[in-house]
Amino acid sequence: MNEFLHGLQMLVSTPLVFVAIGGLVWGILGGAMPGLSASITMALLLPFTYTLEPSMAIVMLATCYIGAEYGGSIPAILVRTPGTNSAAATVLDGYEMKRQGRAGEALGISLWSGVIGSLFGLLMLMTLTEPLSRIALLFRPTTYCALGILGLSVIASLSGKSLLKGCIAAVLGMMVATIGTDPVDGVSRFTFGTADLLDGVAPIFAMVGLFAVSELMTRSGTSGTEIGRQEIRLRLPNFAMMKKLWPAQAIGCVFGTLEGLTPGGGGAIASFLAYNEAKRWSKNPERFGKGAEEGVAAPETANNTVASTALIPLLSFGIPGSNSAAVLLGGLLIHGLLPGPRLFEENTDVIGGLYVGSLVATIAQLAVGFLILPVCLWLVNRPRPYLAAFIFALVVSGIFTLNMALFDVGLVLAAGLVGYLLRSFGFPFLPAVLGLVLGELVESNYRRSLQLSGGDIGIFLEDPIAIGFLVAASLIVVGALVREWRDATSKRKVST
Repeated sequence: MNEFLHGLQMLVSTPLVFVAIGGLVWGILGGAMPGLSASITMALLLPFTYTLEPSMAIVMLATCYIGAEYGGSIPAILVRTPGTNSAAATVLDGYEMKRQGRAGEALGISLWSGVIGSLFGLLMLMTLTEPLSRIALLFRPTTYCALGILGLSVIASLSGKSLLKGCIAAVLGMMVATIGTDPVDGVSRFTFGTADLLDGVAPIFAMVGLFAVSELMTRSGTSGTEIGRQEIRLRLPNFAMMKKLWPAQAIGCVFGTLEGLTPGGGGAIASFLAYNEAKRWSKNPERFGKGAEEGVAAPETANNTVASTALIPLLSFGIPGSNSAAVLLGGLLIHGLLPGPRLFEENTDVIGGLYVGSLVATIAQLAVGFLILPVCLWLVNRPRPYLAAFIFALVVSGIFTLNMALFDVGLVLAAGLVGYLLRSFGFPFLPAVLGLVLGELVESNYRRSLQLSGGDIGIFLEDPIAIGFLVAASLIVVGALVREWRDATSKRKVST
């Protein structure tokens, strides 16, 4: 609560309101571009936060996340193409409502449900984050090493159909993390005599390259989808409709919270689970898939709740459970901020600004949604190659302005090429990002632990919290292996 009160004071002493609304607008516009995700939208914004105060930078990235989750529903409803992965479930009934001439009503339900989900998620964020972070006061080098391993084990649930590919991507990310100066001995490693690599490969370069540039390379050859020139007016639900929607929105809040707290969950999973349960508990389940209002409300509430609750494990323990949370973690690191209890004790302006900025963006979302809809409709109609060229110009200019170095631009383009190859061969991105972000945490604390014990690895068995993290990591990996074995067995039965 003290952080929130401090954040309220920042409303009059800092440009918090303008930064929050600016991040929200950018997020909505990015989410409305078919093919872009919330993480890509945040990655594009990341270079432009480099010169901001840390508190303002984090507010802008967090509110961008909130805006992108709503923006993704606009093309999902209008052209049956989700702007973000989280909006995939919205397509099922949102597009049917559009076909029935109720596009404005569907957009209004999506906006209202997004506001409800964001407010509930923010309440959970303010309630749960600091108490959980206090556990980190007991952490030692062994604990941090085990925590990093637990974070890497999340790869098992984020690797898609192949755990092996996820592990390969993670190892690639950890290999990149070793470039630069040794964190313990101070010796340069894998720099090839280039002074530009002494500081290593910054996560911001890898994220922008992997997410944004590789997506542009993939999407540049596709054309846009026209929605026609009909006039569409956003219509918020009336009181009777709000009363009808609240059970579905409550389901969305519950699953959004659970999936946000679960590393590897995310908005897409929460949306489909909420949609399925809303259909299960509906009095008219046969209407789902045919233009049911609850079919829009439940997934949109869920994915907007995740936008806040996914930050709880990130701020408490430094574990990003989704692509967007990983980008936000990169934003924290480039501004010298480490998640955990010290963040709450030494950087109250960052936490307070995050709370109040998210509240400002959520409330402003109602007004911004009306004002920005015509721009979003125009964006949806643009040929994708033109959009790709514009975004590529933003990437190059944003990265170059960080250090005024073409070498940085080259790193981003190289990361984009690697991302394109990973995408082409079906390798997931998040394991590579986690390997890059968490690799230094695992390596440095592992070596510090061995230095404290004189090389005895048994020091990890003397730390009960570390043991708990390692056991949890093992269970996650074993569970993923069992799931893969079951899937392979069922496929063999079907083929025979």
